Amino acid sequence: MILKAKHHFFIYPFFQNYALWKIRKAFHAVHIVGSFKDGKRPVLVIANHTSWWDGFWMAYLNKKKIHRQLHFMMLEKKLRKHWYFNYAGGYSVQKKTRSLLETIDYTAQLLKSSSNMVFMFPQGKITSMHETQITFESGIEKILSRVDNDLHILFVANMVDFFSHPKPILYIHLEAYQNTNKDRKALQLAYNTFYAKALNSQKNRSE
Repeated sequence: MILKAKHHFFIYPFFQNYALWKIRKAFHAVHIVGSFKDGKRPVLVIANHTSWWDGFWMAYLNKKKIHRQLHFMMLEKKLRKHWYFNYAGGYSVQKKTRSLLETIDYTAQLLKSSSNMVFMFPQGKITSMHETQITFESGIEKILSRVDNDLHILFVANMVDFFSHPKPILYIHLEAYQNTNKDRKALQLAYNTFYAKALNSQKNRSE
């Protein structure tokens, strides 16, 4: 049995507001680059996995732009250790076990409700934000093959620069995936094209 996400009346809003406070304290500024046109559908966010900060950045994006109930996967061992994340939208996954199928089915069910947002890191591990190619694991295709309704698929690339400031500046690049093809390779190609544009944008940025 997987640990399904809960949204505790105190812990969930506390985590959302704590994420905003933590980011305001640690970063000089946050810039959201791109737009999200809300069609009142469930939202799947596909993002690069670069650091410990990723969950906070996703909570910030949700609070500022997406306005859905937040859900995210965590390895079961880590979720049991940090149990409070279960009450802030986290649910468990165990790779290479029979329960993985249950997690896939549960994620697909979440993506059938227009009130939900699920964010995923399809490469399955932390990598440098300077990577030029991101390889998707097969889980995302298995999830989307079980979703027969319309939904927003939103690509996100989080990048950090300092420039002349002692604190870093966070740039959250985003773009809607417009193709109806939910094949893993099609998603991976489209995401890497988007990611290359985001990297190029950062290279040409002066502040």
